[in-house]
Amino acid sequence: CLWCASSRRCMEYPVRRILPPADLCELRSARWGVCWVNFEALIIAMSVVGGTLLIMLGVCCCCCCCKKKSKRQVSGGPDKDDERAAREREKRRVRQEERRAEMKSRHDEIRRKYGTV
Repeated sequence: CLWCASSRRCMEYPVRRILPPADLCELRSARWGVCWVNFEALIIAMSVVGGTLLIMLGVCCCCCCCKKKSKRQVSGGPDKDDERAAREREKRRVRQEERRAEMKSRHDEIRRKYGTV
């Protein structure tokens, strides 16, 4: 049921359309279902409720992400990036030691060759 306050008549709601057409009844004078529910107020109220729900959903998602992140850090176990960085540092250290040993042996050979030892 669509009640039009300006023409003071109740008519069948046009089901194919979400909002009643302007030629049928103006939006500000159209009432839906029961006579006291104004379409403009209904649209505004639904928008406010929908926006509030979206904001609440976003806040909940942020809280869950922060909680998971803090749990991971508190659990004491290093994450994958830290482990990978530690392995890379160890590999570089081993390669550097090998290069130092190789350079030392070369220098020792040169010293022996020229008798500076």
